[in-house]
Amino acid sequence: MQRIASILAATTLFVTPAMAELELEKDELTFGFIKLTDMAPLAVAYEQGYFDDEGLFVTLEAQANWKVLLDGVIDGQLDGAHMLAGQPLAATIGYGTEAHIITPFSMDLNGNGITVSNQIWEEMKPHVPLMDDGRPQHPISASALKPVVEKYTDEGKPFNMGMVFPVSTHNYELRYWLAAGGLEPGFYSPENITGQIGADVLLSVTPPPQMPATMEAGTIYGYCVGEPWNQQAVFKGIGVPVITDYELWKNNPEKVFGLNAEFAEKYPNTTLAVTKALIRAAMWLDENDNANREEAVKILSQPEYVGADYDVIANSMTGTFEYEKGDKRDVPDFNVFFRYNATYPFYSDAIWYLTQMRRWGQIAEAKPDSWYDEVAKSVYKPAIYLEAAKLLVDEGLADAADFPWDSDGYKAPTPAEDVIDGIAYDGRAPNAYLDSLPIGLKGDQRVIGTEVQG
Repeated sequence: MQRIASILAATTLFVTPAMAELELEKDELTFGFIKLTDMAPLAVAYEQGYFDDEGLFVTLEAQANWKVLLDGVIDGQLDGAHMLAGQPLAATIGYGTEAHIITPFSMDLNGNGITVSNQIWEEMKPHVPLMDDGRPQHPISASALKPVVEKYTDEGKPFNMGMVFPVSTHNYELRYWLAAGGLEPGFYSPENITGQIGADVLLSVTPPPQMPATMEAGTIYGYCVGEPWNQQAVFKGIGVPVITDYELWKNNPEKVFGLNAEFAEKYPNTTLAVTKALIRAAMWLDENDNANREEAVKILSQPEYVGADYDVIANSMTGTFEYEKGDKRDVPDFNVFFRYNATYPFYSDAIWYLTQMRRWGQIAEAKPDSWYDEVAKSVYKPAIYLEAAKLLVDEGLADAADFPWDSDGYKAPTPAEDVIDGIAYDGRAPNAYLDSLPIGLKGDQRVIGTEVQG
């Protein structure tokens, strides 16, 4: 009898049910996601039982596209979702659909790439430096694409590329890469939301899983997307990834977990419980030098999650990245879920997205630095994150040393050597940063008709 009591006591220590500490206001939840490898924290929290440990009964539902997903969170059909970091910010400032969306949890760093079709790659190659072994030298600048675009323009052919959504990281990363190589990716205005005003390269929206087929059909010549859809192009033999976003901007912020602000206010303990489960999932994904990644790939390859072949997902999730068939290189930080405080929702990450919205005209008029700070603080919620982290530490489920308790919400400036164009980024000085970028709106400039004025 004493032995049974000891076993029960030990078991209780191990499971430490969070519901004993958090009285959940709502325990049945439905979360949305898009079929990308960086939805992994949601799948892992479900499959590893971290939601269950918090007393949460969660359903995960794949969504058709990013707009449907956002609308689902706004109208309450979804309680939260894997989101583009730009979505909560754009919704909160009223660009597109207006709603106050917050995030207590950043889902990952890096994870995207830019791929071009085989035909475009062949035309770029003469302009790409080679290493001693004859392989292309990475990162590849868009300056190698510039003569190709100019040739197409001279022949009267529009040069089309795809990104996943107007306020997606992918739109801003593709624009950043093109501009760093001297190509104009085009502006938005209140009257013209195509984003193609004055563009050398015409960018349009394609849902992530459809990217390879759209490129294969010749509708677009390349795209920026998350995994596994760059590696899928390599496996299918239809395209070549020319740069990863890790090479574009080392350890850049990617997706977030988004919630309606009303949900977080109405169900604060539930919000904490969800954040706890997601932090544990992120820890599991990165622990012991990514030792769990193969198991994570098995989970993600299931049809209800990403549904791509195991080998395609593993190509990037396990610390490598294949640029051309057979040219597989080590990129251990291609997907980061917990290292480098990846899950902490930094205000400076939010502000980078806002600067890119301003840079390309989605924010039509100049804003003071204080405005960027206020918007970031209305959307990114590190206080919720740290409260969840403290509960995990108190329960013996996390190490206090892994969290930035004393942060003011701003990262140290990104050094120039970590960005492809050699331009540093400091989230505390958004207007100075915008002024430092050679292509894009600065100061009081506005897009009027087809021209930048001011």
